[in-house]
Amino acid sequence: MLETDRLILRQWSDNDLAPFSEINRNKEVMEHFPSILTHEETVKFYNRTVSEFSEFGIGLYALELKSDGKFIGYTGFHHFDFDAEFSPGIEIGWRLDSRYWNHGYATEAAKACLDYARKRRLFSLVYSFTALCNHRSERVMQKIGMQPMGRFQHPALPDGHHLKDHILYNIEL
Repeated sequence: MLETDRLILRQWSDNDLAPFSEINRNKEVMEHFPSILTHEETVKFYNRTVSEFSEFGIGLYALELKSDGKFIGYTGFHHFDFDAEFSPGIEIGWRLDSRYWNHGYATEAAKACLDYARKRRLFSLVYSFTALCNHRSERVMQKIGMQPMGRFQHPALPDGHHLKDHILYNIEL
């Protein structure tokens, strides 16, 4: 578990599934992903996240407000391995309920994750990437000190897909 002034970053619980499923069905939240997620797809995502914590001891942390204990999304690390010249690697990412956007929560939580990884020397390089049109997430990358590396075509998306063009950032710890 990690804490910031306003947030608790913790492992997931079954109680997070319903609000997480709601977040993943929100078209505004999922605007820069290929599609919204069904409840079943959210359960699979949840299970992969819990499994990654078990395997590596870190992962995508459930994000909770200290003020009221409300689950608002996730922030943390993910091991990725897809066909790209910078792969495999460690990604930092976030997904928050849109009601909690523009409060600095993603930035605050991501900085806490990077500080944690840096202090424990978990890895030396962290990436983040998003669809080129996702300026909100790109701004978080900039605010947490990441540097732009360029663009790439995400291999999981078909040619011609409006989200295929991605921006890539990294930070050395």
